[in-house]
Amino acid sequence: MPRLSVDGVGVEVPHGTTILEAARRTGVRIPTLCHLEGVQAIGACRVCLVEVEGARTLLASCVTPVTEGMTVRTNTPRVRDARRTVVGLLLSDHDGNCQTCERNDDCELQAVARELGIREIEYPGGTSRKYVDESTPALVRDTSKCILCRRCVTVCNETQGVGALFPQNRGFETVIGPAFCHDLDTVVCVQCGQCAAVCPVGAIGEKDQIDEVWAALDDPAKHVVVQTAPAIRAALGECFGYPPGTLVTGKMVSALRRLGFDAVFDTNFTADLTIMEEGTELLTRLKKALVDNEEVALPQFTSCSPGWIKYVEHFYPEMLPNVSTCKSPQQMLGAVAKTYYAEKLGKTAEDVFVVSVMPCTAKKFEAQRVEMNDSGVRDVDVVLTTRELGRMIKQAGIDFASLPDDEMDSPLGLSSGAADIFANTGGVMEAALRTAYEIVTGRPLPFDNLHVEPIAGLDGIKEASLTITGTVPEWSFLEDVTLRVAVAHGLGNARKVIERIKANEAQYHFVEIMTCPGGCIGGGGQPRMTTDAVRNARIQAIYREDEGKTLRKSHENPQIRQIYEDFLGKPLGDKSHHLLHTKYEARQRV
Repeated sequence: MPRLSVDGVGVEVPHGTTILEAARRTGVRIPTLCHLEGVQAIGACRVCLVEVEGARTLLASCVTPVTEGMTVRTNTPRVRDARRTVVGLLLSDHDGNCQTCERNDDCELQAVARELGIREIEYPGGTSRKYVDESTPALVRDTSKCILCRRCVTVCNETQGVGALFPQNRGFETVIGPAFCHDLDTVVCVQCGQCAAVCPVGAIGEKDQIDEVWAALDDPAKHVVVQTAPAIRAALGECFGYPPGTLVTGKMVSALRRLGFDAVFDTNFTADLTIMEEGTELLTRLKKALVDNEEVALPQFTSCSPGWIKYVEHFYPEMLPNVSTCKSPQQMLGAVAKTYYAEKLGKTAEDVFVVSVMPCTAKKFEAQRVEMNDSGVRDVDVVLTTRELGRMIKQAGIDFASLPDDEMDSPLGLSSGAADIFANTGGVMEAALRTAYEIVTGRPLPFDNLHVEPIAGLDGIKEASLTITGTVPEWSFLEDVTLRVAVAHGLGNARKVIERIKANEAQYHFVEIMTCPGGCIGGGGQPRMTTDAVRNARIQAIYREDEGKTLRKSHENPQIRQIYEDFLGKPLGDKSHHLLHTKYEARQRV
């Protein structure tokens, strides 16, 4: 445990700790624009320079490990001048239209410049070429705002294992983007938005669709409904100054009503519907394999994360038969809103305009997929991220903190706690197990408070096994069957799981994959910055939401039973298969 001094304060830290980390333990915050906790420490931005006694030059604190007896100073004239010079040079090549930038007041470069007392551009001159890439449905890149921090490169390559972004060219001509400076739609990009989530400036972000929603709300011919994903309720408050993990479900519903939506629905309703369909699909596959001795694609993979779906289409098309045929809860709700709900109103599918609020930029891509039109028109018309909804509420002049708590509308607004935990990594699996185990055995899941602890938390890959015996006659063939499940979040971890399965190093029956670290609570459309501390706070909030509900299992939701009785028939029946299921095709890997 080396002991060092930071600005006169002694601190003892483990071997391998960087100066940046040691300083934080003493309460000293060193600014940085490229560092990502636990992911990237490359010293690219040079903003975190510090003075170390005996060192010839200033050192980048994010990549310099501490040594015994080290004396560090973070606020000397030499350090302040160096930081001002570095940030001044970044500003000189940065598109400085802050007043119209989406990231104004949410920009790390702006915040550091303000902190350093920079009030004017000290190094005027030529700037890099501006190019705006709007080629994908989900993301927009603006090269003139990029500060070459390489956070997006690290997340895309190391965390997600996709490799859509790299530094191109050299020197003043350097651009961060796809190979050969092409547009994003020309390369394999799953549009997960993790690049946008870590970008310190406005160089990459979601494609803003707020104006499309305002236009629909102002159209008297449209019946405009909105659905909100479970992760939104634990993160939207951050847009209004609430700490991470604050549940704002009721205020969110009130805000949506004041924006003018004709109905406020909950994506959780169709999360419960997903469990009924996906759980039945899994049990059907097991029956075919164990009783009928048919060749069946196992393990079954979850299908509610659109970035994962696009990833498997590009990188592992041979695994597509293993992916559940269920649409995501977002797309299911769009389909039933434009059929079941529209019929109740005496309206056509064309009359109903469906807006989704999602933690995910890839949902924008998913809504435009050609497969997603089983209602006769596009199932979901517009997708807003959590950040976009926050901006829209502010545009409307709504005082979010003063709003009363309100409730979702029927018939697509009631949900179980199992649907809430779809937001968390491991949540879809736990929700499925709560229902599947009880359907097969007639007994509740034998875990404390229904939580399957081995698949909770932020470990990248988690496993669990559960022995089940079918006491219900229909499932009596399941006698002392050990159900093996796995959970992975972040596509780099998904790759590891798939490779283990292909190498026959692991055998599972059911696998949950979430595109983003932490699951949907860490989605690319959530308020920034999403650190592990923020992820954990949101995760715990979602568990509180689940535990506070009377209904905690999808099959107990009376409105789910009602939609089957009135409209869908049964899980995997003809109508539910037509509206709620789909199939995917292999995509070219460029």
